[in-house]
Amino acid sequence: MPGGSIYVQQDEKFTGSSPQWWYEKFWREGAQSRRRSRMVKAAVGAVAGFALALRFTLPAPVLYAVALGGVVAGIDWWLDWRAFRATAVWRGRRRGEVITGRLLRRSLGRQGYRVLDGRAIRDQASIDHLVIGPGGVWIVDNESWSPDTEIASYNGRLFFGEKYGTKTAKPLCDAAQAFAELLGRETGIQISISPLMAVHCGMLPRGGSLTAEGVTFLKPRLVARHIRANQKALLDAAQIELLARTAARELQRV
Repeated sequence: MPGGSIYVQQDEKFTGSSPQWWYEKFWREGAQSRRRSRMVKAAVGAVAGFALALRFTLPAPVLYAVALGGVVAGIDWWLDWRAFRATAVWRGRRRGEVITGRLLRRSLGRQGYRVLDGRAIRDQASIDHLVIGPGGVWIVDNESWSPDTEIASYNGRLFFGEKYGTKTAKPLCDAAQAFAELLGRETGIQISISPLMAVHCGMLPRGGSLTAEGVTFLKPRLVARHIRANQKALLDAAQIELLARTAARELQRV
């Protein structure tokens, strides 16, 4: 960008050639078309409301027509806004790690889980969240792909659209192993760590989750539910506290 530092790499999300920039441009240009479509839908809703009022001999059918038309328009606007907001992390307008961290603390904090954000092993691995609780230990990373990218598994292989996903899954599995080895060595508690990926934008299968190549990919709102679903009490309160203190001491903050 003009006036930017030559020492700081520019983020392509904010350049005129990025998919994100074009997505926002087309979204703005399509506003008038969406308004026209919304007016048509509202008109259909109004006609339906008027017809229903006459069918059931309700008083003031015009009011029912206006009310149903307004409801249809409101729902259509909300669906459009929700679809656009779902791309906010991909567009660089929101930070995925902030969203997921808030969801994890809100859902798990009162159930004996400890959530540590932004942790790393020097020159080896870094992750967005480390979750330690009664059901075990998890690492959670955040990622976002374009809205039309299908995340799928075929014969055990991970795919993002037509591309293999091994380069995304393997580093996260390696990080889980590295974190488990460090925490086990420092605490004497032998643990295994499950890697999770919070997907902020992209097309996951119905249900919002997928497991492939050792990593479970989920919508952010489902991460805490997935962790709580492990009903086995693998760690007691003292072990959770020891692991959390050790992680806070031995792992770098990023």
